[in-house]
Amino acid sequence: MKKTLAIILLSITLLFAISYTIVYYASYSKGTRSGELIKFSHKGVFFKTWEGEISQGISGAQIFSFSVEDDIIVKKLEKLQGRYVKLTYKERFTKMAWLGDTKYFIIEAEEEVSPHFRNK
Repeated sequence: MKKTLAIILLSITLLFAISYTIVYYASYSKGTRSGELIKFSHKGVFFKTWEGEISQGISGAQIFSFSVEDDIIVKKLEKLQGRYVKLTYKERFTKMAWLGDTKYFIIEAEEEVSPHFRNK
């Protein structure tokens, strides 16, 4: 009986570890988005995460929400608040509360020239 219980608990633990590893390290997609950085904040009750939004349209109708894990990128985005930015992201299979509110995690951020003011 004890041996069966130990095998069941070990199997459950192993399945959880494998699923967590796949969700955390494997990415569903990668890409870039550009827009004006309109929101960047450190929020949460139990798990404090960095969350942000960029506006991809003139009227703000197209909002891209994202999360950030890396402290270096956090510092970059704090300096770029209100500016036009190009964000490189990876999309995970699902969101995890202790990592962020979204499935999109920023892996690179840089300032870009706004297309609205390019010819002026």
